[in-house]
Amino acid sequence: MAFLSDDLLARIHDRAAAHDADNTFPADDLADLRDAGYLRAFVPVEYGGAGLGLEEIAAEQTRLAKAAPGTALGINMHQIIVGLGRHLVRNGNSRGEIILRDAAAGELYGFGISEPGNDLVLFGSITEAAPDGEGGYRFTGTKIFTSLAPVWTRLLTFGRDDSGEDGPHSVFAILDRRDGGFTVADDWDTLGMRATQSNTTRLEGARAPESRILTRCEPGPSKDPVVFGIFSHFEILLAATYLGVGERAVEVAAEHVRTRRSVKNQTVYANDPDIRWRIAEAALAVNAVGPQIRELARDVEAGVDRGPIWMPQLSAAKNAASEATLRAVEQSIRACGGASYYSRHELSRLYRDALAGLFQPSDQESLHAAWANAILGPIEK
Repeated sequence: MAFLSDDLLARIHDRAAAHDADNTFPADDLADLRDAGYLRAFVPVEYGGAGLGLEEIAAEQTRLAKAAPGTALGINMHQIIVGLGRHLVRNGNSRGEIILRDAAAGELYGFGISEPGNDLVLFGSITEAAPDGEGGYRFTGTKIFTSLAPVWTRLLTFGRDDSGEDGPHSVFAILDRRDGGFTVADDWDTLGMRATQSNTTRLEGARAPESRILTRCEPGPSKDPVVFGIFSHFEILLAATYLGVGERAVEVAAEHVRTRRSVKNQTVYANDPDIRWRIAEAALAVNAVGPQIRELARDVEAGVDRGPIWMPQLSAAKNAASEATLRAVEQSIRACGGASYYSRHELSRLYRDALAGLFQPSDQESLHAAWANAILGPIEK
């Protein structure tokens, strides 16, 4: 059974074009999602949530993205971190309870991981994490693409601790917005996904007390529950979100060609074999993505260990979703003709939103390098 009602999604859809055009945060969407209990939907029942599993929340993200991709991508970051909390609790790290209880209480999580020019992404930070002498850390550095920047109340972030003699460590922590120590830039003016308002966030000695330090681990790909928990939920839920964009493109194109008439053929374009082929091609592209998402979600929930191929397979699902969506939107635009080139046409917005998938990890370069290493081994020196 779906968690978000069709009426709620219809209201969110009706607002999406205006938030894109005006480059504004969808505050009404957030309020509606909060009232519907969506911020705590992924929280286990015993912690005060609705108890949806990863496969179920992924399906809801797909539905939300069909209504409003920007809203979905922003809320996606919150759901990723709630998923991390669930993963930590299942793996014996009680710090995950902080995340679950926060989400159940209505706190909204932002995602402060990406940094300018840092292609290590989750596997190494250029932000300084300095011990505060009390078991906590102060973070100084710049985070980019911090979705929900105007409204998050908690921020998951990480930095590099060089203070020990045993080499650098990545420190993952939760910041409380009320504690300050950061500045949010007004710099989100992008091609698409504008409603996410993913402004740059400058950490200026922002402090996380010892109670909100999730882990201190070696940089790099890791089986540390924090690293794997973030990575797995990020890739699966990102894939689910982009799947929604692709599915919506097919719907819009189908609606359009049923009424667009051909002067030459004296019938609607839905009867044109070439147009039918294009829309079928778009549908086929996205059709292959859903089973990957569902299978991976089940294995993450079940604690399946796929060994060294786990992270590459998770990256592959995200890549499959973003590439299939681009293909689906392009074919849909071709099917609909010049009308879709106008900004007011929904396909124009979906195309711009789909392009964001090119930039979010894992990108194609790191994905192919990981798979080449898995198949061929490392490059010989």
